[in-house]
Amino acid sequence: MKLLDDLGIKPNKLSLYKTAFTHTSYANEHGVESYERLEYLGDAILEFIMSDYLYNNTTHDEGMMTKMRAHYVCETALYEYSMQWSLNEYLRLGHGESENGGKFRKAIVADIYEAFIGALFLDQGIETAKDFIYKSAIPCVEENKFDFFSDYKSKLQELVQTDQRSLEYSIVNEEGPSHNRTFTAIVKIDDIIYGEGVAHSKKEAEQEAAKNALEKSVSLKKAEI
Repeated sequence: MKLLDDLGIKPNKLSLYKTAFTHTSYANEHGVESYERLEYLGDAILEFIMSDYLYNNTTHDEGMMTKMRAHYVCETALYEYSMQWSLNEYLRLGHGESENGGKFRKAIVADIYEAFIGALFLDQGIETAKDFIYKSAIPCVEENKFDFFSDYKSKLQELVQTDQRSLEYSIVNEEGPSHNRTFTAIVKIDDIIYGEGVAHSKKEAEQEAAKNALEKSVSLKKAEI
């Protein structure tokens, strides 16, 4: 497995890593175990390592550390870490899931990041799992990419709700093959378009549209929103 070679890992039990990339759809078709149990384990390890890092490398209070940890272990963050290391290239999917673009499905790609951590822990120990997290996730904390994983829709909602203005999202365009679809969303405030976003899922496109609107916050304030 090229991924393990790139990380300089000689696996003791290669089957653990195969399981880490096995979706339930493939598991059901072939009678093997899926990544769900490894994902459960990896989730706990990731939270522990992230908590340890924030405690030892920041002076933030409990509330801020909790908020930061939530941002850097959310689904969007896990998806980004996973894609940066091309973990989705190792996915084993059932026929239907594969045909429907499962290789790029956000929830699945995020899940295998945690499952891979679980496999690393069982096969190589906590230090190897920690080392991978430090290579894949911690750089985002160190580079202060805190807003990168923000919920822009919630922020925009907070901005407009005090004046009881209407807020509406719409998908205005879809293109590309089913496994790599691109969606364009717009956000309207009182029927006026304030932002547009493009992404590979409808939810992410809406987030990008909200982000675009927030970047025009000066204009929004001038409009007394």
